[in-house]
Amino acid sequence: MLFTDSVFVGVDPTSGHKSFTYAALDKDLHLLALAAGEMEDVIAFIEGQKSAVVAVNAPAGVNLGLVRERLKKALPTPHQIRSGEFRVAEFELRERGISVSGTPASAAISPAWMQLGFELYRKLEKLGFRKHPAENEPCQIMETHPHACFCVMAGSIPLSKPSLEGKLQRQLILYEHGLRIKDPMEFFEEITRYKMTKGLWPIQLLYLPEQLDALVAAYVAFLAVAKPWHVCSIGDQKEGLIVLPVKELKEKY
Repeated sequence: MLFTDSVFVGVDPTSGHKSFTYAALDKDLHLLALAAGEMEDVIAFIEGQKSAVVAVNAPAGVNLGLVRERLKKALPTPHQIRSGEFRVAEFELRERGISVSGTPASAAISPAWMQLGFELYRKLEKLGFRKHPAENEPCQIMETHPHACFCVMAGSIPLSKPSLEGKLQRQLILYEHGLRIKDPMEFFEEITRYKMTKGLWPIQLLYLPEQLDALVAAYVAFLAVAKPWHVCSIGDQKEGLIVLPVKELKEKY
């Protein structure tokens, strides 16, 4: 099989202490890497792989005004005007109750993390990566969205990402989908009365929010080529498609 030796990489450009957090899985969903670094670190890791499929938690393109054009024929309302600030994929997610940020019409006025994403896409494309779907291409890149991923995998809006409950929920979702990561239920086995009174929580058993976001992106990269019938893409190719880890989206989340 073409992707037997592939590494599946998820990249999150919103890490607090470093520019990127990245995770890598093998074909059996074993965790190969989970680290934070700068652009050159991410590129070096990806270049070091024989073949890699990469999913990035950032827009692949700017807002081309396609939603605004779509709504032009209807009588404009404040809601519709605001909707024009989103790409097609973002608009479709928000219509389903999944809150996501909009992408500006220019990279220059985009938030820093989006600009990092744009730069990463450019660098990987220069290295020969092809935008998914690219049949029989060993090196592919795609866009995903971590919050949307956890929403569709949970079937509802998950708990707050920075909270203890939110981290447990996300880690359990990933673990239940077969990722060979730390079992979050061990967190509860480590809790005792004594530890609680001393404030000794076993937080080392839980991943950080940005690590969970990178992990779910890596899982999307895996599904997109290993089990393409388990993913769907929304949006418009001209602005960028968002790949999500379910066959079909619900109308509302």
